[in-house]
Amino acid sequence: MSSEPIERRVSYLGDRLRGRRCQICGKEYFELRNYCGNCGRKSFGKMEDIDFFYEKGRLELCTLINEPTNKFTKLGSYIYGIVSFHNGKIRVPGRLTDKIIKDAEAIDFSSMEGKEVVPRFRRRYSVDRSEIIPTISLAFTFADEYYPHQEYHPAKPNKEYDVPGIVGYGVYTSRFRIREGSMERAVPFIDEDAITAAVEAGKLALIHSGVDSTLIGKVYVGSESNPYAVKPIASKVAQVLKLGEEDEDVQGVDAVDTEFACKAATSMFKDAASLVNYPKIGASYAMVIGTDNSQAAPRDCPGGELDFFVGYGGCAYIFGKTDVIAELEGWYSCTSDTPDFWRRDGEPYPMHGGRFTGDPAYFKHIRKAARRLMEKLGLKPSDINYFVAHQPNVAFPVRIAKELGFKEEQYTPSLQVAKFGNTYSGSSPVGLAAVLDVAKPNERILIVSYGSGAGSDAYSFITTSQIVEKRQRQKMTVKYQAENPFLEYVDYNTYRRLKHGM
Repeated sequence: MSSEPIERRVSYLGDRLRGRRCQICGKEYFELRNYCGNCGRKSFGKMEDIDFFYEKGRLELCTLINEPTNKFTKLGSYIYGIVSFHNGKIRVPGRLTDKIIKDAEAIDFSSMEGKEVVPRFRRRYSVDRSEIIPTISLAFTFADEYYPHQEYHPAKPNKEYDVPGIVGYGVYTSRFRIREGSMERAVPFIDEDAITAAVEAGKLALIHSGVDSTLIGKVYVGSESNPYAVKPIASKVAQVLKLGEEDEDVQGVDAVDTEFACKAATSMFKDAASLVNYPKIGASYAMVIGTDNSQAAPRDCPGGELDFFVGYGGCAYIFGKTDVIAELEGWYSCTSDTPDFWRRDGEPYPMHGGRFTGDPAYFKHIRKAARRLMEKLGLKPSDINYFVAHQPNVAFPVRIAKELGFKEEQYTPSLQVAKFGNTYSGSSPVGLAAVLDVAKPNERILIVSYGSGAGSDAYSFITTSQIVEKRQRQKMTVKYQAENPFLEYVDYNTYRRLKHGM
């Protein structure tokens, strides 16, 4: 019998940073071995799994790879070193990511060595477009910089609610930005894409929710920048995050990708809520992720007008009926065949319908969905504490909010496009996360997404008392990522190079 492809075999360890510990002598191994080198035969059946995915290590020593070869050339110069876990019981080689090397002689290696680092899920190296993209978690960032270490403690559910809702959420975007005028946009590092953002956002949602990953029965990943035309993002997310019960390296979870332009994720909110509402035939929890490395042609090409607004990032939500932070009060969706934005099969960049994207597309659908949901629930704008709309640019969400009768204090907290850019499938979910970061118990939130092609989803959520209780678990809030002192700004040429990726 032939062995599995190397990327499948490597993923068992490298994607998740898994190992084994001898229960007799305590020796640890960064490999899935069935016996201990110290204890020999008596250790068979006594090796337990260990996991470094949510832990922090220490950078013991490092060096500069100044002239990378073969598959690593697109990284440029990078820092490589030895990282230890568990007070030196495990030592692994790894790359220090999110570092643009501008002056090799100015690098102070002594200031780096000894610092704590956190595993990051990234692309391992570049391959041809016909090959499987290799990923790994043997990339690290410093724990006291942009991406802080956050512990994951699955908690036993305390309270069951009558209706389903949001149990936890996570937002992830890069520390790199491009600033043009009053607008900033998130830029992926060269080893990031929609898949890496999805995994990191899902990881943060698990940390915030306290939900045991094995209880996630369904994961939806919405994106329009999947690096594969045929192969899901969701399968990688499920495996890396260990969603559902694991059986011989197969996850007991239903994982599926969804696509409807910028509402590919919000379309699944209602499906996730419906599924967890009937746990006997459904699932205890469902995860919904919107993730995009938003696509845009260079500015001197057709469709290049989008390049002034596109961003990068992912946002994940976990739905359930226990320890809910925001109950789902109602929803309304509308759809029409309005081709204001499209990307033909095989084309690298989307095309934009210009002024056609406004009144007959964005405004018409958001207006319809918002008003119909408010009519359905008997609500007026004054009954709503926060309004969230899809944010393709700075002007559109403000205009529709005012048209619907909302005041500045109701819609301003959600406006994040000027900090991160249009994150496509993550756009309105990130706006919702910004509101959840500051909302008080018993406040009503109306979110209306928009997806070109075209359609809108409107949802009403009412926050619970547990929104405050869980807030202490969330270090990487939207504001934290928007105003972080470790942000790094790049020029346009660097932006395009990073955007293209490995």
